[in-house]
Amino acid sequence: MNTRWTAWLAWILLGIAALAALAPLYWMISGSFKLQEDAMQMPPEWFPQHPTLQNYTKLFASGSLWSGRRPALRWLVNSLLVAISVSFSAVATSALAGYALAKKRFRGRLVVFWAVVATMMLPRQVSLMPLYLLIVRLGWVDSYAALIAPYLCFPFGIFLVRQFMEQMPDEMIAAARIDGAGEWRIFWYIVLPMARPALGAVAIFSFMGAWNEYLWQLIVTNRPEMFTLPVGVSKLVSTLTSFDLGLAMAGATVAFLPMLAVFVMFQRYFVKGISVGALKG
Repeated sequence: MNTRWTAWLAWILLGIAALAALAPLYWMISGSFKLQEDAMQMPPEWFPQHPTLQNYTKLFASGSLWSGRRPALRWLVNSLLVAISVSFSAVATSALAGYALAKKRFRGRLVVFWAVVATMMLPRQVSLMPLYLLIVRLGWVDSYAALIAPYLCFPFGIFLVRQFMEQMPDEMIAAARIDGAGEWRIFWYIVLPMARPALGAVAIFSFMGAWNEYLWQLIVTNRPEMFTLPVGVSKLVSTLTSFDLGLAMAGATVAFLPMLAVFVMFQRYFVKGISVGALKG
């Protein structure tokens, strides 16, 4: 009986925690369908009394930001391009570097690994100025290269994949070599399929990191057509004479949907990749 009541109590507490976590999300989505006067009403409306798509219409109206129209579709495309490019590169570099650090024996291997770990400990603000000066010297300001290049390598992804691959049996790789498989064939047909959980977790983390990045994208973009969605929506709301809460909620909702889609696509690998990769080291 005690065990049964403990299980019920655990489920109740988890339910309360889930509702607390989902409440801001619900408020954001419902607020995106409210007019400004309804969104600012006190006490607040928990259910939109006069739902409207006006905020989304204003958000996706074509034209220039400074002419009063909002090129949110261009911002959305920019964000998707940057996030997908960063995620693809992070998965590729993490897989290659993780395999080398886990299964190859070479001089300085541990030094390289701990150097990668050390980069994870540096505050993001420390590298902003050197990165910006480098981007200016390369002439990449207001370009996709400036938005993508600093994130092509994902140190946490390398660490996670390396820890995961450390647990792969060396005997399987040795057997493939005896059968005449080359290094790339072993990597492509044996190592990568076994590492899917870790790579799925890397894809989620890198995509979310690139999608939610704001400060760096704000620094290296000046033209409205190069803004990403977080920067564009922030600039849009700040240029209005009065704060439009419904429009801001619509922009936040649009920014949330791609992250949800990526998580749904890779969620079956996510928990396994994190838990198994954390068991060793």
